[in-house]
Amino acid sequence: MTRTENFETALQTLEQVVDRLENADLSLEDALKAFEKGVASAARCQKLLQEVETRVELLLKKPDGTFELDSFEE
Repeated sequence: MTRTENFETALQTLEQVVDRLENADLSLEDALKAFEKGVASAARCQKLLQEVETRVELLLKKPDGTFELDSFEE
């Protein structure tokens, strides 16, 4: 996993790791390596989601410091 990995790639990696752990007959060492990779991908996803949340909050923050809530409609 690279630090430039985007959310979609990190999520896909996480899904692949989960599938491998659930469906493959792995040795303990291989399972541990896969688990570590999954934890790193999950952490990357969480970090990216937090960054997006912060950006959205900044975009919605009013000059007086309050937030303007608006419903999301497609």
